[in-house]
Amino acid sequence: MEFIDVTENNKNEYNAVVAHPLQSFEWGEFRKKTGVKVIRRAMVQHGEIMRAFTLTLHKIPKTKLYIGYLPKGSEPTEEILNEISRIARLENCIFVQFEPNLKADKKWKLPQRPEFDAGEEAGNWKLVNAAHPLFTKYTFVLDLTKQEEELLAQMHSKTRYNIKVAQKHGIKVLEDNSQDSFKTYLKLMTETTNRQAFYAHTPSYHKNLFETLPKKDDTNSLSYHLLNAVYKPKQSTIANQQSIILTSWVLFVFKDTLYYPYGASSRQYRETMASNLMAWEAIKFGKKLGLKKFDMWGALGPEPSKNDPWYGFHRFKEGYGAELVEYVGSYDLVVKPLLYELYKAADKIRWGLLRLLKRLLG
Repeated sequence: MEFIDVTENNKNEYNAVVAHPLQSFEWGEFRKKTGVKVIRRAMVQHGEIMRAFTLTLHKIPKTKLYIGYLPKGSEPTEEILNEISRIARLENCIFVQFEPNLKADKKWKLPQRPEFDAGEEAGNWKLVNAAHPLFTKYTFVLDLTKQEEELLAQMHSKTRYNIKVAQKHGIKVLEDNSQDSFKTYLKLMTETTNRQAFYAHTPSYHKNLFETLPKKDDTNSLSYHLLNAVYKPKQSTIANQQSIILTSWVLFVFKDTLYYPYGASSRQYRETMASNLMAWEAIKFGKKLGLKKFDMWGALGPEPSKNDPWYGFHRFKEGYGAELVEYVGSYDLVVKPLLYELYKAADKIRWGLLRLLKRLLG
């Protein structure tokens, strides 16, 4: 076994062994454009890539220290963890956060190094539960191999009703990857973020994503698809009222799975239930491409609190009858234990202040 750098020359072999958009070669290219350092490595045996990963490095402001992030990677074996520990020390990381793309029902034992102590010798590391997980532990996954009639039948009755309401209002869902379409999406995203009062990626983040990811239907690479729910008001005080976009969704296609990572909507004409039809048309879009699964990109647990700010999103996705899938969770690979404890304390204070500011402004 040996580790090699992954380049453009072996991106197809790399993509063949990773399982999630956030580990794809194309995602790494996008992250580079956001100013983040990207490290891709592959474990090779007899000239063949067996495992691989993309690790991003994020600088802690006002310091020379970094935090590593490895979302949705394969099972972190001891060989992989040793390699990442080596990289983390070389790049002056305090820790690396992992969020393995492993279902919770998989028999997986958390790797440990019994000799770990307060020192920072080469090869010394410890894997602990993440102090501040970034990716949700749950998601809804819909089986796209079922017939449309079966998919409709397994939906919540209210969801089916809302789809029919949107159809009666004449809502049309169209894929449009043009610059004008993206500008509208960005405008809706800003409106949605302000309305929901949650933290979101910057406009430049979304712009880099739109410009970097390919739009072609090639399941061997990560592709980007922008869908719009369009409505033409039947009665309006505005002369010659044109069709308007009420909802925009960004969809990813990678291998046999459709993903819904980002969405935005307008406050106008909410009675048309455009978002409900959007989700149904996204499902049909995935089926048309011959995909097997629709990953709705995040959910709450099996008994969510109605007070949770994400409860509405959870209930919306739940209405489509998808399976609630649990993953093993998030872990921190600690390589600088003393600085890690200081970082956790500072991060807790930071998020406390942000929540207080949100309440004061909300």
